[in-house]
Amino acid sequence: QVQLVESGGGLVQAGGSLSLSCAASGNVVMGWFRQAPGKEREFVAVISWSGGSTLYADSVKGRFTISRDNAKNTVYLRMNSLKPEDTAVYYCAARYGRLVASEAREYDYWGQGTQVTVSS
Repeated sequence: QVQLVESGGGLVQAGGSLSLSCAASGNVVMGWFRQAPGKEREFVAVISWSGGSTLYADSVKGRFTISRDNAKNTVYLRMNSLKPEDTAVYYCAARYGRLVASEAREYDYWGQGTQVTVSS
């Protein structure tokens, strides 16, 4: 059983930055997803257990950075140059295995979600 506890998020002006954290136990692939009101949950970024492999959605590439500190069992999502369209509830997710994945159905464990709001 993998337990995920998210922290961070909040309200920021467009162009600003925020960081999210997700505490996770186990040797798992970790991903971030987001869901805006009235929209489907979408992939944001993923990192392998070793940290050697990452994947980003085109919409956040170059602005967001995913990283992890396995000594602290924590995965981070640094979000720079935020835009109003980044407003959503952000979820961390975990899956066993070695391969990174961008489909929500590939993940077995989910955090409770944290709100990120970017004002224009």
